[in-house]
Amino acid sequence: MAIHKAKTFTITSVKGGSGKTTTILNLAGIFSLMDKRVLIIDLDLYTGAVAATLNISNDNDIYKLIDDLNNNRFDKIEDYISTYNDMIDVIPAPKDPRLANKINSKYLSVVINRASTKYDVILIDTNHLLNEINLVTLDASDEILYIINNDPIDLKNMKSMVSIFRDMDKINYKIILNNSKDRLRNYFSKHDIKNIVKDNVDYILPAEFYIKNFDKYVLDGEILTLNKRIRAVNKKTIKIFELIAKSLLKTNRGE
Repeated sequence: MAIHKAKTFTITSVKGGSGKTTTILNLAGIFSLMDKRVLIIDLDLYTGAVAATLNISNDNDIYKLIDDLNNNRFDKIEDYISTYNDMIDVIPAPKDPRLANKINSKYLSVVINRASTKYDVILIDTNHLLNEINLVTLDASDEILYIINNDPIDLKNMKSMVSIFRDMDKINYKIILNNSKDRLRNYFSKHDIKNIVKDNVDYILPAEFYIKNFDKYVLDGEILTLNKRIRAVNKKTIKIFELIAKSLLKTNRGE
């Protein structure tokens, strides 16, 4: 009998401030509504915001997990999990960002493998740097989602990333244009963006999904896609998130 293994998806960007952490949490909410057990690993090691956004403890974090693996103190993955609800767990980023430089990237694949038999979906939040930790993470991913904004710097950086991936013959990535981050920033049409980045925009999160009182939901530790009122008002965007989630679950890793 084949051993069940989670699908692993990395959500990243080509610069800060794109809305990737909010996107990863919204996808986690959608997956949980599909009755999938979700683990979020926060590898945005210097400014990780997952635990803070969800109002959960970060007493046990990714640094402690990898340090224990490195020093033969590791027992079970559950010892390092912070629980959000019955379907969503989190391994937070280090609460002290100075510890980020001490994380040994060679253990990341071990962490993912240990977790993959206990969850249906692993979502990894990273920053935009092409450092060793992020390169290992991208290589371990079934699919990579790049969250970009309608912004000249974003588009130029995404063009460079597309070129790098083509040089590496890497095809397991999707581009999501997040128009909900700043609804007034609409410099380029979808056609323009495609011509600039030299690749397709796979999904668009519409400007209508801009949440004016977003900070209230952060203070309450709420995932937007799990809020009944937001789901009712933003049916179009919810369907887009559902489409992304269903597509990811069908992923067959390609490189």
